[in-house]
Amino acid sequence: MLLIDAHHHVWDLSRAEYPWLGPDLGVLNRDHRIDELLPMLDEAGIAKTVVVQSSDNHEDTAYMLELADACDRIGAVVGWVPLDRPAEAERRLAELTGHPRFRGVRPGIHFMPDPEWLLRPDVGEGLALVEAAGLTLDIVSVRRRHLELVAELADRHPGLPMVIDHLSKPPIRRPEWEQAWRTNLAAAARRPNVYAKVSGMFPAGGPMDDWDAALLRPYFDLALEHFGPDRLMFGSDWPICDLAGGFRKVWREYNVLFDALGPKEREQVLGGTAARFYRIELDGRSAA
Repeated sequence: MLLIDAHHHVWDLSRAEYPWLGPDLGVLNRDHRIDELLPMLDEAGIAKTVVVQSSDNHEDTAYMLELADACDRIGAVVGWVPLDRPAEAERRLAELTGHPRFRGVRPGIHFMPDPEWLLRPDVGEGLALVEAAGLTLDIVSVRRRHLELVAELADRHPGLPMVIDHLSKPPIRRPEWEQAWRTNLAAAARRPNVYAKVSGMFPAGGPMDDWDAALLRPYFDLALEHFGPDRLMFGSDWPICDLAGGFRKVWREYNVLFDALGPKEREQVLGGTAARFYRIELDGRSAA
């Protein structure tokens, strides 16, 4: 079974600007390079990874692509293009699609004041370019409205494979938000071009590191019911997960969740889905 970490980050503060970082984020407020992650991947037996956008600038994407050139463990790169500037986005996509591991884009909507940014007409033009290029879209939906609009976005762009990062942050220990999350996740899952990442599921209420598989199980089970294993993929969310116990805790507790799956289902969630979604090369061939 090929294991894939479908969601992690890297950043080098000398290479790009990361405006969201600062002293208040503690252990995150420093460089995080792929060499720090590799020993933990080896320990877990994870063969490939997907490195995902950390900042809305060209420099961050260029840094990730350079790492992919130097490290064959990186199977796919999800970068950034200015979707709200379609002419510029078209030029940039023409450059990026020349890289053999550039597979998708992610805009930092979680830092934008407008929760409906993805529905703007100019952004729609940019997304149509991404769709035409055969790329994917990661949606980091942290607000209720973000998840609400996924179904509409998927209907507007039915040929664009999109994935909801971190299961749209389930309202763990926030019962007042739970019904809306359940309803909106189910609506998104009814669109066949929408996938989801089992990643970043840390408590919305209380200490971030106070969690285990039992706490996550109702949210994972619901996602499994709606998406099925063929549209779910595991991601560590390293190094963000260092705020919630670290990579090893994530790997241990998520595997408790996955132990309830059959062998074929487990294979999909832990690698097969990501390989197909991001067309990760296996033995020199892209996954079908």
